[in-house]
Amino acid sequence: MSGYLGLDTSNYTTSAAYLAVGEDKPVQAKQLLPVKAGEMGLRQSDAVFHHTRQLPEILERLAQPLTGGVVAVAASDRPQQKDGSYMPCFLVGAGAARQLGAVLGVPVYFFTHQQGHVMAALTGAECLSLREQPFLAFHVSGGTTDALLVEPDETCVIRCRVVGHSLDLKAGQLIDRVGGLLGLTFPAGPALEQLALQAQGVYKPKATLRGTDCHLSGVENQCRDRLAKGEPPAEIARFCLDSVGAAVEGMTEALLRQYGDLPVVYVGGVMSNSLLKQRFTDRFGGRFAPPAYSADNAAGIACLCRLAHERG
Repeated sequence: MSGYLGLDTSNYTTSAAYLAVGEDKPVQAKQLLPVKAGEMGLRQSDAVFHHTRQLPEILERLAQPLTGGVVAVAASDRPQQKDGSYMPCFLVGAGAARQLGAVLGVPVYFFTHQQGHVMAALTGAECLSLREQPFLAFHVSGGTTDALLVEPDETCVIRCRVVGHSLDLKAGQLIDRVGGLLGLTFPAGPALEQLALQAQGVYKPKATLRGTDCHLSGVENQCRDRLAKGEPPAEIARFCLDSVGAAVEGMTEALLRQYGDLPVVYVGGVMSNSLLKQRFTDRFGGRFAPPAYSADNAAGIACLCRLAHERG
């Protein structure tokens, strides 16, 4: 059985996914980029190097489903749908897609990393019909805290327009920095969540908003002060996550007032956090994908590949 191959080489993960014709969800393989102990991320040159090494291994893991044949190939070639959006790490996946398309004689499609995240969430949450109408999506990760107005588009399936964002630190950056203060390894999200679940305190931090945008840098300073005063790590972890939740909640409320009662989808690695998921499900009826479709992945790119190919 033939299918569609998607590639994504983000600043954190090398990933590939194969969506067989007639199937609803792709088979995927992915691997985090290695980060040295004590460091809070990678330089782009290092990310490109690691993707170049890891992508062949990732494709080898999909060897069995790929024997069915490839109808079309797609890759994420930039972070966002706006002029000037660029990161060198995406050139690895985009270049590999072009090579595969030329060798196999099949069409090649390009999307943004953000489009891939949104489509992966719709797929994982089993709400693909949302792509036929406007909705709000929050892409919250190590490199992005963006609120998106997502609308159907005849040429690129869905169009994601940024209508709110963090004016300083991104939520994932904040979590990793606070995790670093507490001695956690990068990326700190999963460990910080487990720590926060042990907290006894109840926190209701006030979000710092400017319209539909937010500020998060002050939260890092507050967490640093709490640590200096001897507050237990679990309480600091919970305060940090509740602060992220307050900021995204405030942005959501502002956007719903501006655009009306639209469905809301939450995507990105930060949104795989169980505390945040519960908060936004209860408050807004938010849609969430399982963690495998929420963190960086190529599943959404494979799904977009199929839809673009079906449209000719």
